[in-house]
Amino acid sequence: MLGAVPAVLSAATFALNNVAARRGVVTGTPIQGMAVTIPLGVVCFLPFAILSTAVAGLPPFTPQAIAWLAVVGLLHFVGGRYCNYRASQLAGVNLTAPVIQLQVIVTLVLAVAVLHEPFTVLQLIGSVVMVAGSLVTQQPAHAARSGEAAKFNPRRGAGFLFAALAALAYGTTPIMVRSALAGAGPFSGILGALIAYGAATLAVAIALSSPALRRNVTALKRDNLPWFVYSGVFVAMAQGLHYSALAVAPILLVAPVMQTGLLFRLFFSIAINRDYEVFGWAVILGTAVSLLGACVVSLDSEVVMSALSFPQALAAVLGRRL
Repeated sequence: MLGAVPAVLSAATFALNNVAARRGVVTGTPIQGMAVTIPLGVVCFLPFAILSTAVAGLPPFTPQAIAWLAVVGLLHFVGGRYCNYRASQLAGVNLTAPVIQLQVIVTLVLAVAVLHEPFTVLQLIGSVVMVAGSLVTQQPAHAARSGEAAKFNPRRGAGFLFAALAALAYGTTPIMVRSALAGAGPFSGILGALIAYGAATLAVAIALSSPALRRNVTALKRDNLPWFVYSGVFVAMAQGLHYSALAVAPILLVAPVMQTGLLFRLFFSIAINRDYEVFGWAVILGTAVSLLGACVVSLDSEVVMSALSFPQALAAVLGRRL
């Protein structure tokens, strides 16, 4: 229960971040978004890290833990965030979110290989359902009604590719975070996120030595800046909550709760980005199917089969470890 509460809050704030970032990249660029949101993460986490260290008396991290967290910053906040922003720019959040949510499969596979957590036939079926759901969202939307111009025409192929790359990056980093913070307590997530953001900020600062990237960032429009600021604040909150959840609970508890982010994204998109997203039966159905598959993958198979009262023979097959 201690890990579930921050995980739900993390899922909701991740969704708000995605919706705000989507609004920013409608006329802005992923590079501009990263130049704002990544340093802003350091600004957000620094006072809380100082306060939590003083209050909780956190022991210093080992060099190995610091190294893991620095790699997390580069892989998640630089590589994964760029791919996420690019996917959102090309195809919108509604189409790409179920694809990016495939990160849970990457996480579970690595959890089995690295942390030796179980993976069953039922979870394999859930993985297939997740992929099917993400493919359903890619079905072409119905043509606009007569006299109604399309407000947003997604580039599905390129968006799908960048979303898949984001899923690989995002799916890998929870293993690193869990390895670095396991047993360190919930407040360690704040300090861990600060280290990760610090490494990412350094990478961005080095990248901005390129004149082309500096021109890209200085071309940031005034109307886009607030959306990137909102995104930076929301994603910093979400990462801190996610790291805190991983510090006190196993991945197999945190992962299924985080899947509620799919629903949060859909609701927030309707409320904020109605003119900049693709809606329709395919998006809603695909999101629901992906959410179902994600829950099957990340929940304990014995719990699922017990709740659904599967026959003993079927439960034996579905519960077999791979």
